[in-house]
Amino acid sequence: MNDPRPLPTSALLPGLNDPVHDSQRVFRIVLSALSNPASLHALADLPVPPAPMHAAAGAVLLTLSDYETPVWLQSPTEASAAWLRFHCGTPLVTKAKEAQFALIDQPLAMPPLSGFAQGLAEYPDRSATLIVQVRGFSSEGPLFSGPGINGQRRIGIDGLPGDFWQSWQNNRAIAPLGVDILFVSGTSVVGLPRSIDVQNKPARGGV
Repeated sequence: MNDPRPLPTSALLPGLNDPVHDSQRVFRIVLSALSNPASLHALADLPVPPAPMHAAAGAVLLTLSDYETPVWLQSPTEASAAWLRFHCGTPLVTKAKEAQFALIDQPLAMPPLSGFAQGLAEYPDRSATLIVQVRGFSSEGPLFSGPGINGQRRIGIDGLPGDFWQSWQNNRAIAPLGVDILFVSGTSVVGLPRSIDVQNKPARGGV
């Protein structure tokens, strides 16, 4: 499911074709992904962002961030910083804890979930949303349950650290505090709100 298009590095790359209508369309899909966790959602007609962003990651950042929402990039480049500043005016921060949105392009080396803004008891919405670029999605993976899921749902998210799901359970344990995650690969997105439980068990017949 990786986007086959090359990821150029020019800081002058265009953003959303129609900033108003395209951002509304992307926002609706992101909202659907978070309302229906652990399910695959496709984005279409996306701009090609500077490396190392996937197309979906770039569109999500252009949609959700603005001059009031600090963003942390795990692998900042001059091109990606200029692209975000030009198209949405977002301030970039150097400390993960200060970000409202964070782009993780190397999940195996990502900071711990506890290293991002967790929100406050009075203002749990002041926590961070992580946009995590992964290798792809599959039908073989953990079982998810919680709000927005009828019973259980299974999806594989490829390219995460081996201890990731234990870290996620620690994150879930402090809800309504904790981070939310949007996993992206190419032009696809999967939402995982902090309220979702995970059982990291193989599918029946698996090893």
